[in-house]
Amino acid sequence: MALWDRLKESAATMQTQLVAKKNDLKSGAFRDASMAMCALVAAADGTVDPSERQRVAQLIATNEVLQNFDADDLRRRFEANLAKLTADFAFGKVSVLQEVAKARKKPAEARAVIQIGIVIGGADGDFDKDEQAVVREACFTLDLPPHEFDL
Repeated sequence: MALWDRLKESAATMQTQLVAKKNDLKSGAFRDASMAMCALVAAADGTVDPSERQRVAQLIATNEVLQNFDADDLRRRFEANLAKLTADFAFGKVSVLQEVAKARKKPAEARAVIQIGIVIGGADGDFDKDEQAVVREACFTLDLPPHEFDL
């Protein structure tokens, strides 16, 4: 099976798992951590192009799990995290990873945050090395083994 096909299958599987946990994913910590993860993945290569913003906007609008929250609030949180990352990536990443860490206390939320990162990273068909690296770093932040997510 080609890497692209495995990536699509993995993202689809993770999306199914997220929907199954929808009722468990309603906390403010999950909301904050998931938007921080989206920003990290979008800015992983040091730049944020309009298509990456569009992918996150589409995720916010269509993802069943994220519909637990107000879309405008999610967008504001995502943009605030992106602003930190684009102002100074290294310094901003520390702050954004602190947002991701909010999900550490609940394993189901922590795993869902990582799954959202993978879904966003693979949305364009190319879960590249930079995106994988920030998701792997988020795994460590959340005390999750990266190999659990094939990272």
